[in-house]
Amino acid sequence: MTLGPVMLDVAGFMLTTEERERLRHPLTGGVILFARNYQSPAQIEALVREIHQLRQPPLLVAVDHEGGRVQRFREGFTSLPAVARFGEVYDENSKRGRRLAETAGWLMAAELRAVGVDFSFAPVLDVGRGISRVIGDRAFHASPEAVADLAHAYMTGMHRAGMAATGKHFPGHGGVEADSHVAVPVDERRYQDIYMEDIVPFERMIHYGLEGIMPAHVIYPKVDPHPAGFSRFWLQQVLRGELGFEGVIFSDDLSMEGAKAAGGVVERAQAALTAGCDMVLVCNDPVAAGALLDGLEQHDNPAALLRLARMHGRHPVNRSDLLADSGYREAVRAVGNLT
Repeated sequence: MTLGPVMLDVAGFMLTTEERERLRHPLTGGVILFARNYQSPAQIEALVREIHQLRQPPLLVAVDHEGGRVQRFREGFTSLPAVARFGEVYDENSKRGRRLAETAGWLMAAELRAVGVDFSFAPVLDVGRGISRVIGDRAFHASPEAVADLAHAYMTGMHRAGMAATGKHFPGHGGVEADSHVAVPVDERRYQDIYMEDIVPFERMIHYGLEGIMPAHVIYPKVDPHPAGFSRFWLQQVLRGELGFEGVIFSDDLSMEGAKAAGGVVERAQAALTAGCDMVLVCNDPVAAGALLDGLEQHDNPAALLRLARMHGRHPVNRSDLLADSGYREAVRAVGNLT
């Protein structure tokens, strides 16, 4: 059985019989975890192990674990700062800022890999203009070049821990105030302005070896009438064509308000896959998840399967060994001083 193009969530600390059936469905390819799935390091490790053992190749297991406001696992994990803190340090001392960003990327990834999680949807590559409420301190910096510099260091740390990186939210969510979780954001800027500013971090990170990208549920009407995640222009012509990206394109959550302009959940998923996404996410809506698995046509994309295989975690590490490692303890101290 190969990995399907759908990433689902689960309800609690353990899988239900119905969830096991859904995760064995041929259209399923991954699971995204949330805070509601986390009780302790031992519990989450057991849950991830069960998910991985359901089929071969193992389903991808992901989580949003950026630090700051967006960190799903808390007790038993290091409290990570919002990445804007690295931008603040970078303004004082760019070398120290890069070093701390790399340390944090390694620490985040190492702790997740120690419980079996394949990857975190990180880093955020949006430019922090102080406009977007949902981005805010999730952005490294207001300068596109600084974002690229810090994100490169952060990804280097992730790679060292055996984790692939996923940049978000292409081509940039930092220029709109509305939150795509609850609204349909519209960015009125011209393509040239977006390309010269917001796309810079994505272009740099693709050159550095970025494995995954998540597009924004944002409409750029002066460029294309569709939200970026449903746009062949943004995903095929710009991302694949002009930027030469060869990694995985993940949709953002299709249950978000910003995605609903594309129709029902099956129509949304089909539109995203047709536009160029390799994997679509459906979260916090089990009814929609069931409808999607029942209604989506079988999707066969050999190139996507090869790309998705790169997202599996590498360098497995025993959690006890990690906690005893002097380099780990030093990383916790260095990063902890910023929170």
